[in-house]
Amino acid sequence: MFEKMRDTWTRAVHPLVLRMGDLDPSVLTWTSLVISVVAFYLLAIAGMDSSGAMMILAAVGLVLLAGIFDALDGALARHQGTAGPYGDFLDHTIDRVVDVGLILAIGYNAAYVVDPLAGWAAALLTLLGSYMGTQAQSVGLGRLYGGFSRADRLVVTLAGLLWAAWQAGTGGAGIDISGVHEYANCVLLGNDVLNGMTLALAVSFWGGVYTFLVRFVETRRGLLAQ
Repeated sequence: MFEKMRDTWTRAVHPLVLRMGDLDPSVLTWTSLVISVVAFYLLAIAGMDSSGAMMILAAVGLVLLAGIFDALDGALARHQGTAGPYGDFLDHTIDRVVDVGLILAIGYNAAYVVDPLAGWAAALLTLLGSYMGTQAQSVGLGRLYGGFSRADRLVVTLAGLLWAAWQAGTGGAGIDISGVHEYANCVLLGNDVLNGMTLALAVSFWGGVYTFLVRFVETRRGLLAQ
């Protein structure tokens, strides 16, 4: 859904792009990665207390800042007329690293998540969903953006992190789902408590499953129609 806002974003940042002049767009790409790594560290160590709440909020701010840098690099390259295969390759590579790093950082936060394997599972399905989009492009169909997009996932993840920060600041412990149904914890990837971080992991995992299936079906349909 949020992928449809690309054109609106491009128009909004145009004045800023003009001010950047001849800056190498790859500088923005690498800067976004460095900022993201700092955010990952904060998310992994944040406790369920007031200081943890501040760490999570700081991490959310850094992720948003990194997202701005990440979005500006492409706009700047197009404005300079230097957009090319390497820039596209670098941008997509860093995007995947950031996607996985964010999910793994959440998964390794022992204050909110029982088992870090939940983070690995969510990261795997996130990558599989992204892979199907690029694989369709590699066989000549053009890149697919259907399903649960990267922008959609990021918005939900940040919303979950804001909820986690609120929980930490108010002393909340989340919602115990162990008595709901014997398979309820499967939805949360083995976690018995619904909180901001377990929600983010579950959405990434199941959103990845949905995206994989949608893009597989679209690719199959397109190839068979040729």
